[in-house]
Amino acid sequence: PSSLKDKRVLVTGANRGIGLALVKELKSIGAVVIGTCRSSSKDLDDLDIAQIITGVDVTDTSCMPALVEALKTTGPVDVVVNNAGYFYEPVETIETLNFEEEMKMIDICAVGPLRVSAAIYNAGLVAPEGRIAMITSQGGSISWRDVQNPTGEDYGHHMSKAAANMMGKLLSQELKSKGITVTMLHPGFNKTDMTKKYEHIWEIEGAVDVSVGAKRTVHEIAKMRLEDTGKFINCEDGLEIPW
Repeated sequence: PSSLKDKRVLVTGANRGIGLALVKELKSIGAVVIGTCRSSSKDLDDLDIAQIITGVDVTDTSCMPALVEALKTTGPVDVVVNNAGYFYEPVETIETLNFEEEMKMIDICAVGPLRVSAAIYNAGLVAPEGRIAMITSQGGSISWRDVQNPTGEDYGHHMSKAAANMMGKLLSQELKSKGITVTMLHPGFNKTDMTKKYEHIWEIEGAVDVSVGAKRTVHEIAKMRLEDTGKFINCEDGLEIPW
């Protein structure tokens, strides 16, 4: 990850979970880290990173100008890490669907990263040869559902991640000619508040401490190259995940 040393890296959803762990890992390898979130946390404040931009709700387009103005004070970023996410806790079955929560997941996980990426790019704040990392999930792989979810369920989560992958793929195609790399990254199964609903299978399925997941993810971000743009990578092993 030394290729990220002194690089300006922006992380959304930086105040907790894997976002906070990514901030810690990036700072430890010498990156200049900018964290965005709706509101900061003591854990994030204590890291003393280069810049914390609060009031950033990825579902609210009206928040984007303030994000851009705050970034303008410090300059373009080399890497945008779209990490902010949301996972509705109750298991969704055909009998327990929550359509409002499904739309919320799609907005946060798929449309949100596009809002942020577009705002920063259109303001000229993605540096030349910049990178945009989309923290998505293997949950967005249709091919893997037969193995991972043979009985279906959790509609909103999986739909939101599949939509995020499509968005990232399209963005990678549009920005390739601009020299900007876009990669979809599955950070692995991490022990976070968001995955606590699966706590009973953490050990069975090999869930790791969020610090390990962050290290793996930063390793893949450091490897992002234009010739590999648009790929969907599993940070657990560095291999491509089928769509």
